[in-house]
Amino acid sequence: MITIAIDCMGGDHGPSSTLPACRSFLNARSDVRLILVGLSGQLGDWTHPRVERLLASEVVEMHDPIELALRRKKQSSMRMAIEQVRDGRANAAVSAGNTGALMAIARYLLKTMDGIERPAIASQLPNVHGDSTTVLDLGANVDCTAEHLLQFAVMGSALVTVLKGKENPSVGLLNVGEELIKGNEVIKRAGELLREAAANGDLNFHGNVEGNDIFKGTTDLVVCDGFVGNVALKASEGLASMIRDFMRAEFSRSPLTRIAGLVAYPVLSSLKHRLDHRRYNGAALLGLRGLVFKSHGSADSLAFESALSRAYDAARLDLLGQVGRRIRHALPSATAASGSAAVPLT
Repeated sequence: MITIAIDCMGGDHGPSSTLPACRSFLNARSDVRLILVGLSGQLGDWTHPRVERLLASEVVEMHDPIELALRRKKQSSMRMAIEQVRDGRANAAVSAGNTGALMAIARYLLKTMDGIERPAIASQLPNVHGDSTTVLDLGANVDCTAEHLLQFAVMGSALVTVLKGKENPSVGLLNVGEELIKGNEVIKRAGELLREAAANGDLNFHGNVEGNDIFKGTTDLVVCDGFVGNVALKASEGLASMIRDFMRAEFSRSPLTRIAGLVAYPVLSSLKHRLDHRRYNGAALLGLRGLVFKSHGSADSLAFESALSRAYDAARLDLLGQVGRRIRHALPSATAASGSAAVPLT
């Protein structure tokens, strides 16, 4: 039985999105328990034998400073959900709340794995194959060293293996060109470290890739710093929104455009579905001693259910164990034997 703790108050829509997602998710699976964390009176009257309610007295708002969320709101729904993972009552926690606060609270409560200096945010961006490319970091670390990028590659490879069943996923280093001489000194050094790791059998390093390779699906995984990754994420979401708005506007202009729209609709609808970021919602906070997943703040119930599914798969397929084993193999000098053991449920 997989247990997931959910911050029902997080995000732009709170319980109006999270609760319908929880109902749908739970009804589709028989091996899941949910711990719903939220304010009294806002968790609804829905009951289920595999649902537990946990009342919080505070909510981390989207605009709250990290210091306020971490130091003062100790009874927030976000913090209490993560505490369930720390205390071994849940296998994973999911929140659509303030990203900075979520990362800070999760890092404070769960700590990082041995060998990992900074946790990273990893998620999937759609590609032309109708599949997705995993990208990290997506915003947790604006400035990264070459060693951080190597750590991201090791953790991201484990994530792809778990979620997609690829034992040896290909890794690309995001750069301004494919040539080895391209990029700043950090990127060049990161390339050296990744090639060394590949030579040792720790990674399947493809080499440098460019921004369009994310959407071409050139590699299974793309590694970059959080500044660049977040820009790529927002660009992907913006493209999907642009196509949706274009279809809505063009198909209502005139009888002629409506006719043209009927002809083009199947193709545009398929493209819209491929680029729908709701299908890929749910970013893993990698490098922690527990599973935490971040849902997009504007997620509707469909998108939030996708985040729940990713957390469920990560717990069911032992993402923590996969990450720990790869770190110990790839970064032996920085890890200890007990470095990344998952907290067992009792």
